[in-house]
Amino acid sequence: MIIIVFNGDRYLAEAVESVLAQSFSDWELLIADDGSTDRSLDIAREYAARYPDRVFSLAHPDAGNHGMSATRNLGIAAARSAFIGFLDCDDVWLPTKLAEQVEVMDAHPNVQMIYGRTQIWHSWHTGVQADDHYYDLGVSPDSVIDPPRLLTVLLENKSQTPTTCNALMRTDLVRDVDGFENRFRNMFEDQVFFAKVLLAAPTYVSSRTWALYRQHPASFSARAAKDRVVDRAHLKFLAWFFGYVLRTAPANPAILAQILRLGLRQCWAVLRPRRPTWSRRP
Repeated sequence: MIIIVFNGDRYLAEAVESVLAQSFSDWELLIADDGSTDRSLDIAREYAARYPDRVFSLAHPDAGNHGMSATRNLGIAAARSAFIGFLDCDDVWLPTKLAEQVEVMDAHPNVQMIYGRTQIWHSWHTGVQADDHYYDLGVSPDSVIDPPRLLTVLLENKSQTPTTCNALMRTDLVRDVDGFENRFRNMFEDQVFFAKVLLAAPTYVSSRTWALYRQHPASFSARAAKDRVVDRAHLKFLAWFFGYVLRTAPANPAILAQILRLGLRQCWAVLRPRRPTWSRRP
């Protein structure tokens, strides 16, 4: 299991403790630091010293900041287990996540990835459970879904598809698709990876909840959700994936057509004129 962290010392211990609390006990935890300047690396090393056979602290050779993709790849390269799951430093796993996911994977040896419902978690801060919610999965859950059905859902970007804090994958699959793309440092880096997986592999979608996705204004996604940053990042992802499909799966004209259609829509989202904002003089 891989936790990536960049200046997340406020939340990191809670994420690690959620792995330690798993009812499934046959795991290793790799905490990969992305050049943190706070106490994140110290916390990771403290856990590694406390659990030397199960928890391992990693950092880039130059101790620099290389982005989410390169940092997840750092963990992938060091992983020794049959399955890989990811957890960002500010998110949390529920205690039965690994046990229930591995049970399903063992029952379906053709399945290469599993994910369920991710709780959008506001109540950690507000204390009000009603503030938490879910996004629609976009497909009927509790079933194996073959490619490219889930890929078309991911490309439309309107439903919850795999999330890094929720999915569990076979390690061989993660390496077969060459992990994450280092050029995508922060935004859409997860969609890039999951698009490659969903193009290639049968996936089990569950109705169960296994992860809490913490919402807070300091998260990268919250900071980026303004101006046209997200629109530009989405367009970059679509352009990259169109080339990827051409290289690896050119016999999927429907997917290529979908990417082109969405790409044209994103071009308009990026290039459309802004409405002027007028202020009345006092």
